[in-house]
Amino acid sequence: MKIGILTSGGDCPGLNAVIRGAVIKGDQIYGVKFAGILDGYRGLAEGDMIPLPRKRVRGLSFVGGTILGTSRTNPYERGGLENIKEQLHDNEVDAIIAIGGEGTLSAAKRLADDGIHVVGVPKTIDNDVAATDYTFGFDTAVAIATESIDRLRTTAESHHRCMVVEVMGRHVGWIALYAGIAGGTHASLLPEFPVTIDQICVWVNKAKNRGRAPVIVVAEGFKPLGQDQETTSRGLGQDGRMRLGGIGEQLAPIIEKKTGIETRAVQLGHLQRGGVPTARDRVIATRYGTAAIDAVMEGKWGHMVALHGDDIVTVDLHDATTELKSVPRELWDEAGILFG
Repeated sequence: MKIGILTSGGDCPGLNAVIRGAVIKGDQIYGVKFAGILDGYRGLAEGDMIPLPRKRVRGLSFVGGTILGTSRTNPYERGGLENIKEQLHDNEVDAIIAIGGEGTLSAAKRLADDGIHVVGVPKTIDNDVAATDYTFGFDTAVAIATESIDRLRTTAESHHRCMVVEVMGRHVGWIALYAGIAGGTHASLLPEFPVTIDQICVWVNKAKNRGRAPVIVVAEGFKPLGQDQETTSRGLGQDGRMRLGGIGEQLAPIIEKKTGIETRAVQLGHLQRGGVPTARDRVIATRYGTAAIDAVMEGKWGHMVALHGDDIVTVDLHDATTELKSVPRELWDEAGILFG
């Protein structure tokens, strides 16, 4: 048996740890072979695959990025289902482990519905995949954002400034919420819960009046109450989606004008995706990889490995891709007690 592994969508720390976990267990326990599918679904559609022996994955648990490359390609737009089947046949690949976020897993579900043997692994720094408690990559992104907030706080206090820290989060604000709590920010602005500019300024002034340098963390997809569209200054990406970014720069001069506090904005951007994974992400990713090969050997096509508490389970890809996992109101209200 030969199993193809692909990483698709945005990269994040921990991808290589999944690959390593799957290949080592597959080789040692099941005696199966692996093919690395290059650049996500592009490699699947074009048959661009390489051998992936055990020696190729040695020492990968702490390596960021992905040795297989990634893209946001839709495999059905390059020859359709028959081409996909032909590429798998020509490369003697019997099943696929698809590692990715909501878009990747939605494509995996479609492939499974069309009879392709697919098992999914949930990856995204946004932590927005349903049916799992955590996606790997999230913990690392939060750690990077929190460290950045810690560093920005000291310079803000030195100059008595307000800092607006923009983090990733297109549709959900898990990174902003967790980094805000961990970093002790004076407000966390999430796409799920629009608030007015005036309310943001109330929180800023409360912090200033207590002798603090206000620090605000905002997810890139946040829209102030009354604004119809997310902020972007970079147009569309190759996948047709808006390249979000700039809400921090938008808010900073408004806050400064309304409060009289010198305000600066910092956009963390792809820093949150880069570098080595945290220990937690290494552990989760490795466990996902070993569980994914088990799911393949058990023929659980159209399923995804997931974390429920401390247990790795399998769930239907339909449950994982029907809707995004957004921040519940009670968590934001809980954090809101600390605002200002």
